[in-house]
Amino acid sequence: MVRVDQDKCIGCGLCVGMAPEVFVMNADYKSEVINTESTDAAREAAASCPVDAIIL
Repeated sequence: MVRVDQDKCIGCGLCVGMAPEVFVMNADYKSEVINTESTDAAREAAASCPVDAIIL
């Protein structure tokens, strides 16, 4: 299961670019999960998140 810690997210958009099938930017310009399935792309996005806001 994929989650985003909204308190940590800085809205850089890296995860959305890496895994658009999993993440979108919400109205607050923070990442939001639209598909909770943990994919390879989601794992790469989590590893690349500069503030470790993505939780698998």
